[in-house]
Amino acid sequence: MPTEREAAAFEAGIKLGALYHQFVGSPVSAETAESLEVAMEESISLQPFVRSVSVEIDRQMLGRNVFGYGELAGKMLRAEVEIDRHGARVRARLEYDPQADYPLMSLLD
Repeated sequence: MPTEREAAAFEAGIKLGALYHQFVGSPVSAETAESLEVAMEESISLQPFVRSVSVEIDRQMLGRNVFGYGELAGKMLRAEVEIDRHGARVRARLEYDPQADYPLMSLLD
């Protein structure tokens, strides 16, 4: 059986994976980025064991099509979650790694 800490780390990965796959591709502009960040935070905060969640969209990477908006890409996201599963706490991050050219998850503590 996994320990509570291992289960909490698993939950963190589930939350960050859900955030990524649920929202990448969403229409976004400089004017709507903040409201999309809040929507992502509120959505993930509803899931079990979430103590806190923060999401940042890199405004420098936002593009515009002829209609005035772009699409959210995984490399634009920086997100952190704190999970508390029966007293076992972990923090994890989703962040773009330029060397890997890929958004990676990592445990912070």
